[in-house]
Amino acid sequence: MTSIGILGTGRVGSGLARALATAGHQITLGHRQPPQEAGADETGAVPAIRHADQRTTAATSDIVINATPGDTALERLSALHTELAGKILIDVSNATRHTSDGLPSDLCYPGSSLAERLQRALPATRVVKTLNTMLFPVITAPADLSTPPTAYLSGDDADAKALTADLLADLGWKSEWIEDLGDITTARATEALVLLVPHVLRRHGLRPFAVSLAR
Repeated sequence: MTSIGILGTGRVGSGLARALATAGHQITLGHRQPPQEAGADETGAVPAIRHADQRTTAATSDIVINATPGDTALERLSALHTELAGKILIDVSNATRHTSDGLPSDLCYPGSSLAERLQRALPATRVVKTLNTMLFPVITAPADLSTPPTAYLSGDDADAKALTADLLADLGWKSEWIEDLGDITTARATEALVLLVPHVLRRHGLRPFAVSLAR
């Protein structure tokens, strides 16, 4: 059983919390503010999930998943550099600016990526980028798509990527669906793929999809 902290309590963070707790991991869901008495509001009746503020979550977990808004994640996570030292940080967010309808329009870090900025700001942390190229339901139910999806991995540390792939397997990702692209600089390619998302959503609505390799 792995101790996993998830920063962010929205659809992505709470969905990951439920799925990974069901897989048997010890989950802490990190809130921006100290939470009230833990209930079943965000995560449903899953007893393995505990609630804490984000600093406590980062400090008490072996692996931390960033599911906070990407446009503010760099500042937020940089402030947790002490708590994240020596940890694996799995970044599943996209740093984008949005149009009036709330959909992504431009990248916050053109010519770079949020993952690269996080690795630079957190040199004692092993950053892995993944799960940022799909609509949120696919993250925890990849087999529901009619076409096999792809989960890309970017990161400088091979062991951290291997552990991340193990967690993806617990979420239902088959090994042949996981594509290791290489070091952390490759994250700028997958983060740029988010610019496809608004065009797909405007045409098809919130129908689950992933930007995948076809072979």
